Amino acid sequence: MASTVTVLKRRTTIRMSEVAAMVSPTSTTKSSLLEGSKGGGDVAKRCCGHKHELVGYEALPEFLKHNEFVLDYYRSEWPIKQALLSVFALHNETINIWTHLIGFFVFLALTVCAATMVPMETGVATSTVHLANCTSDPTVLMAYYGTNGTAMAVQAVLRHNVSASVVETELASAAAAGHPVTRWPFYAYLCGAMFCLLMSSGCHLLSCHSEHACYVLLRLDYAGITGLIVTSFYPLVYYTFLCDPFYRTLYLAAITVFGAAAVAVSMLPVFEAPDLRWARAALFACMAASGLVPIVHKLLVFGARPEAVLTTGYELAMGAFYLAGVVVYGARVPERWLPGKFDLFGHSHQLFHALVIAGAYTHYQAGLVYLSWRDMDMCL
Repeated sequence: MASTVTVLKRRTTIRMSEVAAMVSPTSTTKSSLLEGSKGGGDVAKRCCGHKHELVGYEALPEFLKHNEFVLDYYRSEWPIKQALLSVFALHNETINIWTHLIGFFVFLALTVCAATMVPMETGVATSTVHLANCTSDPTVLMAYYGTNGTAMAVQAVLRHNVSASVVETELASAAAAGHPVTRWPFYAYLCGAMFCLLMSSGCHLLSCHSEHACYVLLRLDYAGITGLIVTSFYPLVYYTFLCDPFYRTLYLAAITVFGAAAVAVSMLPVFEAPDLRWARAALFACMAASGLVPIVHKLLVFGARPEAVLTTGYELAMGAFYLAGVVVYGARVPERWLPGKFDLFGHSHQLFHALVIAGAYTHYQAGLVYLSWRDMDMCL
């Protein structure tokens, strides 16, 4: 009887040990997860979701590895909420986000400002005040397009250096009625610039969420760059060849088709590969460089007009800004020379963003000159 009880006890002990063995892996796993969460390990960030820390380049998934010379301060696979809130945090995309987000609001303000300058049945003096608030550039008087008499007064400033007080008197006395040239090419450009800046900012903010989000946002970013380049042609071509429908239609159609083809190419998954950085840069550079054709054509036809020379100067400055941005973007300098030293401030993509805004604003100034020119001369 005693031996029977002993056997039963042994069986019970064996069964309890088996249960303990089955339970122990779970406890061990739980313990390791807790230890990982205490240490801020990758397991805790991916599985538990309690911590969203910045990681180094080597810890990134392949879809986030775009620049091996920026070594740290990455966000990796963050939830949407945390990614959105990171707009107020410091990481290696902070400057990229804010440069183009601020640029978007600057161009939104310029658009509103330009809309207030659309010729209305109001006094010239009031419109002059609105104009003065939009920009302090010496060519700002070209931004008022109320009447032919107004445009003539503007030309007096540009050609004869008449003082602002004299111009205001001439503007106030200008009574010749006229219809301004259509504004849609100018506003198309402003919308293209805002779309580009907003898509870029959103891409840098949210592409850390997931591979799918990164894929979609990068395509929108490429579409934004294409939109900026294409709509930059619209004021140049439309106002230069206002009285020549053949060349106007030819150039507008060509750049629009070119842009649509670029967007289609950017949809290919291979397009975002890091080793195709120069191919991407070359595609957008070639699109922008094609603008030299209508610019040269403009100088051949209107080279004697100061407006043609002035707008060409703005366009060359814009091209220089964009070209410098492409070179910096493709070469990945200065971080290539000192990896890890420019992770937060001063790396190539941040410089690229600043140069894009400078080029876009330069072209905005050219657009004001085009509007003043055609409001005065129309098809003369």
